[in-house]
Amino acid sequence: MIRCFTSFTLGYLPRARILAETLRAVHPDWHLTALLVDRLPPGADLSAFDAVVAAESLAIPRFRAWLFRHDLVEACCAVKGTMLCRLLDAGAEAVVYLDPDIALFHPLASLAARLAHASVLLTPHQLTPNDSSAAIADNEAAALRYGVFNLGFLAVANDATGRRFAAWWAARLLESCYDAPEQGMFADQRVCDLVPALFERVGIVRDPGWNVASWNLSRRRLAVTPAGGITADGAPLAFYHFSKHGGAGDAMTDRYAGDLPLAHELWRWYGRRLAALTGPPAEQPGWHYARFSDGAAVPRAARLLHRARPDLLDAFDDPFDAARGGLRDWLAAYAPETLAPPPDQGMPKLKNTPGGGGGV
Repeated sequence: MIRCFTSFTLGYLPRARILAETLRAVHPDWHLTALLVDRLPPGADLSAFDAVVAAESLAIPRFRAWLFRHDLVEACCAVKGTMLCRLLDAGAEAVVYLDPDIALFHPLASLAARLAHASVLLTPHQLTPNDSSAAIADNEAAALRYGVFNLGFLAVANDATGRRFAAWWAARLLESCYDAPEQGMFADQRVCDLVPALFERVGIVRDPGWNVASWNLSRRRLAVTPAGGITADGAPLAFYHFSKHGGAGDAMTDRYAGDLPLAHELWRWYGRRLAALTGPPAEQPGWHYARFSDGAAVPRAARLLHRARPDLLDAFDDPFDAARGGLRDWLAAYAPETLAPPPDQGMPKLKNTPGGGGGV
């Protein structure tokens, strides 16, 4: 059986439901698991999934102390390798990971054949060289900084090489799944640049219908067939990655889909479906791990200091606990600047980074 999973927080549940809907339409036989990197509140509707696994149940040692070092995106990516190992250990024939902001439009018909000859399948951000300085900077240079392969998709066969890759990837993500491009890291993505060199039987999927997204629209032409199907460079559109919809992805889509009305229509379709599944802003859940136990926000500066200080990891078993004598008291006494809110510098400029996802 093909086991598929996605990793997200409750704030991304509407996107994950679109993934589930579209996956069911093209692969009703696949088993879909939601890996929830959040605390499940009463009444949350997760009926779209065959199974739900809470990240805190993954047997990651000292989970809360470990997770404190990660922001939301980093955390959703950091648990992916451990979940991959769990599904392989449970006997899945193959495991497919898909980001929650992906929608499928056509069966991945060649997946089984590809996995007969490869243990790991990856999709590059770019399949064709760009030909303008702006597109090179937005797409090729960004891929060099944030990762050649987009980890919104990954497929792994349950063979010796696939299991060896999964164990390696899980270990790397537990150690250093951080958004720190200046240190050669970008969540779960940059490390996979090494995969074709470190492992045999690695398949690079060059099908232009797989993982179409704002970062490759400059070189992929979308069209509608007489039968009503959608193609990308003539190949059936298997899945579209709506990364950063409502953010930087909007600007990138406008920039590179100017003469592709179908790309704009897909972007609008996704927005309409998302709006239909999303409640009023006041009802949208915040991330459980964004706050100390008393409700005060955890500043990123506090996470970064905790990440840089192994002694703090050792000293505080639950850094989120706001009780007296905990990490927050220590920070207030010895590093008060880490608890100060960041200065208000107005609305940040949007930037495009190839979406490693983690679906958050």
